[in-house]
Amino acid sequence: VQLQASGGGLVQPGGSLRLSCVASGNIFKIIALGWYRQPPGKQRELVAGISTGGITNYSDSVKGRFTISRDNAKNTVYLEMNNLKAEDTAVYYCAAGPRVGVSVYWGQGTLVTVSS
Repeated sequence: VQLQASGGGLVQPGGSLRLSCVASGNIFKIIALGWYRQPPGKQRELVAGISTGGITNYSDSVKGRFTISRDNAKNTVYLEMNNLKAEDTAVYYCAAGPRVGVSVYWGQGTLVTVSS
């Protein structure tokens, strides 16, 4: 499985972005997906995950502001990010694996910068 993330960029505080991640291969429907982020100088963290059945979970730092979704017909997972804050600045990675939090396949990362 190869993952290609896109949609990052520069946005002002309070703004929105939508990240997309397209997966190759024919096992998209049977894998869990997640979005991770790595802020400058910090460790990578899981911010949102979605199971094969569509069950979602979020880190406390993004709950209520971010929404993860998947479109199995398009082999794509999305991360809708609203009310962005400076502390959301990070490289965002999509990942896939047998269950949320167990990631075997990784995308290349897309940079999100929240700044005025």
